[in-house]
Amino acid sequence: MAPKPPDSALSSTPQPQFRVYKRRFWGLAQLVLLNIVVSWDWLTFSSISTTTAEYFQVSESAINWLSTGYLFAFCVASPFVIWVLNKGGPKPAIITTASLLLIGNWLRYAGTKANGGIFGLTMFAQILIGLAQPFCLCAPTRYSDLWFSDKGRTSATAVASLANPLGAAIGQLVGSEWATKPSDIPNMVLYISIISSVAAIPSFFIPAAPPTPPSASSAIPRTPLRLATRQLLGTLEFWLILVPFAVYVGFFNSVSSLLNQMLSPYGASETDAGIAGAILIVVGLVTAAIMSPITDKYKHYLGSIRVLVPIVVASYIGLIFAPSSPAGIGPSYVVMALMGASSFALLPIVLEYLVEITYPFSPEIGSTICWTGGQLLGACFILIQDALKASRDADPPLNMRNALIFAAVICAVAAPFPLSLGLFGRVVTRRRLEIDRGVELSAADAGLQVNSNDGPEEEFAPDKASAAYRESGLKSV
Repeated sequence: MAPKPPDSALSSTPQPQFRVYKRRFWGLAQLVLLNIVVSWDWLTFSSISTTTAEYFQVSESAINWLSTGYLFAFCVASPFVIWVLNKGGPKPAIITTASLLLIGNWLRYAGTKANGGIFGLTMFAQILIGLAQPFCLCAPTRYSDLWFSDKGRTSATAVASLANPLGAAIGQLVGSEWATKPSDIPNMVLYISIISSVAAIPSFFIPAAPPTPPSASSAIPRTPLRLATRQLLGTLEFWLILVPFAVYVGFFNSVSSLLNQMLSPYGASETDAGIAGAILIVVGLVTAAIMSPITDKYKHYLGSIRVLVPIVVASYIGLIFAPSSPAGIGPSYVVMALMGASSFALLPIVLEYLVEITYPFSPEIGSTICWTGGQLLGACFILIQDALKASRDADPPLNMRNALIFAAVICAVAAPFPLSLGLFGRVVTRRRLEIDRGVELSAADAGLQVNSNDGPEEEFAPDKASAAYRESGLKSV
């Protein structure tokens, strides 16, 4: 490792000037649009599961597979997503999303329209759209790292990531309004296909990367993909984030898919379920819109995590009792608001914190693994909770109380993992933020490696990294 230059040498070196570009908002807006429509496509049929089952003449459990298959498709595509984002950046991933959306939506319309409804073709198209989702859902941390400075990364990640559940809210509300009877299903899918197509087309025209880096950390070479993945999977702090992230995202997916079936045994209509799903999303978005800029300003990632995780667990415990409350649908609305507020505020904070503590690993590696875990568990939770549904002879018939108890228990078991971050003598460093503030990472602190010009792997050298970002910054001015 090269010797560290004297302070006088560093002080005489001109300091780099990095900048951000207004055009970054065009790509961010497109990422938001894609995440909205891809999530809308996912939950197209969930809030109207009974009506959809009647149209295709299949069981509600079969309709649940339209959501479950979508989540499994996410897992299949994830290795390709990491490679595309790592090697090509956000734009190829965005174009892939748009292409799969265009093909999948029109095939799905054909599946609902032809011969009075072909369930197999609809399922195939739904899986095809499911392959599109990870390319845009896993891109926000990579995009914000590429285009935004530390003053706006968390907000950018929040806007793009939380557009996904916004699409879910739209799907919950619009589905129950556009398809009030089985014969409305084809027209509903047609309208969604048109909207998705219009939203996908601008993807082919967004800029690929800024002319110059937005910050010092963006200019430093990142650890090679294979090495970064191996080291990441051997890092305890990554697992302390991955386990609860996967569990809470998985149950959010499950609740979103099964909400109508959770509420309907107690007299709630499909419209009531759609409103409950919308409350979950809208309250969450408002809370995240408040929390994300605050986090960007004060960087209190870990403190926020320790406050929000117990609230998430409390909301799942409340969901056990809310549907059966003698007060009607009101308590369910309250629980959905609490769950949405805590979950949505937590999501971008966790994603950005993961990037901070795993720097100089490229952001998409950890985020894609976490999202994949959430989608995989979401699919498993849907199947498990559907199997835990009470029989038709129960009181009330087909209630999901056991399924909700299962969710609350697993969420409680996962809670100690994130609450243990930074405890028991382990120091967690926000490495990317320190680089942006001019603090050089020591090799001992980082414990990471980088690769130079595709040559042999070498130890992470803070002097070499500092020189790299100074040189890049000087070239950009």
